[in-house]
Amino acid sequence: MDSDRQPGRDDVEACLVALLEGRMSRDAADRWAAQWIGRDSHDDGSRLEWDEPTRWALGLLHGVDLRHGPDEDYLHDDDQVREWLNELRGCARRPA
Repeated sequence: MDSDRQPGRDDVEACLVALLEGRMSRDAADRWAAQWIGRDSHDDGSRLEWDEPTRWALGLLHGVDLRHGPDEDYLHDDDQVREWLNELRGCARRPA
C-alpha cells in the first residue's frame, strides 16, 4: 500500500486480507487507517473522495487494535473482521 497515494477500495480490502492472513498487525492496520482518517478533514471543509463502503471499512480498520482491557481480547475478533471484508466485497459486486 502506497502511503502517499489515497487508498481506494482495493487497498482497504488488501489491508483487511493482510490483517486476517497475519501479514499485518492490528496496530499497523490501525495506524495505516488513522493516517487517512486524519487526512480526510481539511480546513476548508473538503474531504477526500471515497465511496461509502470504502469510507466505512477504513473507519472500522481505524480502531481494529482496540481491546476490552489490558491483555484482554480484541473488541473485534477475526470472524468479525472477515464479515467486514465480505461485506466490503459484496458492495463491490452491487451495481451503484
